[in-house]
Amino acid sequence: TATRREESIQDIPFNISAVSGEALEKANIIDSVEALRTMAGVSIQDRGYRNTGMGSSITIRGINVDTGSWGDVPLAAVPTVATYVDNTALYGNFILKDVERVEVLRGPQGTLYGSGSLAGNVRYIMKKPELGGFNGTASVAFGQTDGSDGYNLNPDIMLNMPVSDTFALRLNAGMIDNDGIVDYPHVYVLDANGKPVVNGDVLTATPEYRSVEDADDVDIKYGRVSALFAPTDTFSAQLSYQYQKDEIGGRRQVTSGDDLVNGGQYGDYDFGAIQLEPSEREVELAALEMEMDLGFATLTSSTSYYDHTGTGISDNSGVYAHNRWFRFYGSSPRPMAQAERFYDDSAVTQELRLVSNGENKVDWTIGAYYTDQDSDLGQNSYLVGYIPYLNAYPYGCAPPDFGWYCIGPYTTEQDFLFRRNQDYKETAIYGEFTINFTEDVHLTLGGRYFDNEIDVDALVDVPIFAVFAPPGVASESDSDSDFLVKANLAWDVTDASMLYATFSQGYRHGGSNAVPTTGKYGENPDYFVFAADTIDNYEVGYKGTVGRLNYAVDVYYADWKDPQLNTSTSNWGFFGVINGESARTQGFEVELSGNFTDALSYSFGYTYADAELTDDVYQPAGNFYGTPGRPVFLDRVAADGDRLPGTAEHVFNLTLRHDMELANGMEMSTVLSGYYQSDVLNS
Repeated sequence: TATRREESIQDIPFNISAVSGEALEKANIIDSVEALRTMAGVSIQDRGYRNTGMGSSITIRGINVDTGSWGDVPLAAVPTVATYVDNTALYGNFILKDVERVEVLRGPQGTLYGSGSLAGNVRYIMKKPELGGFNGTASVAFGQTDGSDGYNLNPDIMLNMPVSDTFALRLNAGMIDNDGIVDYPHVYVLDANGKPVVNGDVLTATPEYRSVEDADDVDIKYGRVSALFAPTDTFSAQLSYQYQKDEIGGRRQVTSGDDLVNGGQYGDYDFGAIQLEPSEREVELAALEMEMDLGFATLTSSTSYYDHTGTGISDNSGVYAHNRWFRFYGSSPRPMAQAERFYDDSAVTQELRLVSNGENKVDWTIGAYYTDQDSDLGQNSYLVGYIPYLNAYPYGCAPPDFGWYCIGPYTTEQDFLFRRNQDYKETAIYGEFTINFTEDVHLTLGGRYFDNEIDVDALVDVPIFAVFAPPGVASESDSDSDFLVKANLAWDVTDASMLYATFSQGYRHGGSNAVPTTGKYGENPDYFVFAADTIDNYEVGYKGTVGRLNYAVDVYYADWKDPQLNTSTSNWGFFGVINGESARTQGFEVELSGNFTDALSYSFGYTYADAELTDDVYQPAGNFYGTPGRPVFLDRVAADGDRLPGTAEHVFNLTLRHDMELANGMEMSTVLSGYYQSDVLNS
């Protein structure tokens, strides 16, 4: 239903893949990472449920830049791929249970969908209540992951309950209880107040350690209830509510090299943090979808609200040690830097679509879209256990060379605080018209007009030195409007093959970093706001069927203007987004699927993506430039021809499935799947 009509993939004149809920179920696939790895043209980093849940690291055609999901750092740029649950644009991954299918649309889709995107759309289409009769399923999945001493458990239940001939309910609920795989071999022993244990003198006592096995355990509870009301053949309404809560015990990450605490080398599943890093999140989605057949067209209304909140603890001790920041606080023998990050993202969205009923001389789709999104990010950082040490320090403060910090007695351990509150509103009108010149030749023209506005407030503070460093603040409002176009020419070469060419434009709105522009920690004001980026996408493809084989091949080129790139500020190292001048991605995709026999099926995909900058990247200079006797200039942080972050050059996927009917109505499915991607540049 990518074109808003039910069609075979082979009849849709652009690059799209779909995998059915049945195929996901038989392969025991329940999360987006594994689901998307069954389709060509898509790559996604598996950083565990901790990071996958809080952001989208989906890459289509190399159009992506490392996001907060790489290191749970709240960043300002939205993903390059729009993700939908049914008809609601939502950047918060759900467990894939009771799913009708997953669709991937490659290339910008702003003329077909309310939420615009640079690289493409991913749609998770849920099963609807059925009026025909009562049915249900119950399942239990049990397994083990390499590296874990424990097990994985996933019980699940679904009930479809018709109440009358026109009304039905559908309920799905379950839980995931997975033991972790990552070991924390030397975590500080803490006292009852959560501070490092001090055995001896507060100025000289070194930390005590303990080992935690399989720390990144997973506890997820999820559920969805939907009600369908269909009083006539021409009208239906579905009200649905979906909820998920994740509690994750630690980070899925490993450390390599020398273990300086225990001696020897770190093991394959060891992570060198000195404190545990739990996270949790809650996401809920409520949607009302109404559909009316007007005879000449179908009118659809989608009204939705979602709220996505989460918190996570990060061990920043290694960062502080590497940058020698502990020296500003007297260099305690029990150094411990802790960051608590949190976010709250909510939105109300309304989308109206009118879609002609097809097979006319001119087929068309028109729509209107409105969203009001409120996004709050924050971080509190603490020097855990430092107050007794600082107040007992012989100098009464930091060492003499940092004597200007002498403000004891110390009353807070908080050494960093930031807040960013952002409100984003967008209104858009979009549509496509397909002219069927003959039964075999079709021309589609599309357009999208949008108008958006953004309001941002940010605050950064270092409370432990508040006397000498007032908070840094910034506030900004911005707006943008533009018109995007699409053109597609398709030729049905035979009854079973199609050649097509597409030009489409993509857009991602700008925003603001949580960077102060005033106060002691003020940065260059040019850091605070970054502009929108756009893409001109060109592709030519050929798809069809020969016997048992379905095939799709395409080549693409994308010209990326003003790409939003992640960096850190020059003065204080705050995370931020800047605009480069230009970049481009080019490559090709191959997707094959079919049946060797009636029982044995296969799918194969390969993607080649060559993604690089096409101009030097400069970021605003720090404030230490421009002082008397020094010139003002920009810092070059990347060069023309450099590889884009987050992009794998080669991606392969292969799936084999054998279905066998047994006696007494039973069946057995055996699935073997594999995925490979080449290395990526993180930042």
